[in-house]
Amino acid sequence: MGGNTIGLPAVIIGPKGLRAGWRLLIFLLMLVAMGAAVRAFIIRFLVPLGVVEPEKFTPSHVAVPDAFFIVILAVAAWVMSKIEGRRIGQYGLPLKQGLLKNLWLGLWIGFLASSATVLIIYLLHGLQIASPTIHGTTILKSAAAWGVAFLFSALAEEFLYRGYTQFTLATGIGFWPAAGVLSALFGFGHLSNKGENILGALSVVSFGLLLCLFLRRTGTLWCAVGFHLGYDWAQTFFYGVPNSGFTPPHNLFNVTLNGPQWLTGGTVGPEASVICPLVLGVVAILFSLKYREAKRNL
Repeated sequence: MGGNTIGLPAVIIGPKGLRAGWRLLIFLLMLVAMGAAVRAFIIRFLVPLGVVEPEKFTPSHVAVPDAFFIVILAVAAWVMSKIEGRRIGQYGLPLKQGLLKNLWLGLWIGFLASSATVLIIYLLHGLQIASPTIHGTTILKSAAAWGVAFLFSALAEEFLYRGYTQFTLATGIGFWPAAGVLSALFGFGHLSNKGENILGALSVVSFGLLLCLFLRRTGTLWCAVGFHLGYDWAQTFFYGVPNSGFTPPHNLFNVTLNGPQWLTGGTVGPEASVICPLVLGVVAILFSLKYREAKRNL
């Protein structure tokens, strides 16, 4: 972007062109406008057909709205890339630059972090794990359905909170201040989930900061997307524990939470347990020791 433009006040145009706040405003206004249209379409056509069931936590309940939202985000980011004269991949999701490597890395870290949380709660007598509740081909179908659903969810949430918004806000106030603001909004946004509480939302803030660390050290969002996918898939499908207050159907194991709320997270699930941010802290330390160089400044 070029320098200041004659006739436009400095509050709108800075030394590097349109200021970050105005770019964010244009982006968010596009999301709101397109989101309202898509929401109306889903309610008018897809809910009556049973494609989306608002009261049930199913793969389609997660995947369909997020698939639409991914398209909305892509359109809005494309428009902004044209306004700003950038490549759309600069906002965090380049289609080359270690896509599969970082996605796979994040997926395994997410699965192991979720597993460590569940295991610690189990060792402290906070839950019981029974035998699988589904068998045969149902396992493969359910695993795949939840995998697709959480891939869409990860792409949508990561690009919304740590894609264009993180890139743009960082140009105005710096990487970590932007990460702090957006991670706080990430946690606040989860309070709208059924059954979520303050402890769960605070854990989500810690998730957000960890995912920003992945972005900072790998240079892209693919590791964060993988982590998001692996963590949600593990707790929802593999272990079958509540996810932000939602109880999953067609999960692999039958897990019963029977310890104190501070340990198990209660109806919210393990993300509201005191164990969750501790595990995330260990992940952050180990990741920082392995990946020491910052590859993303904005």
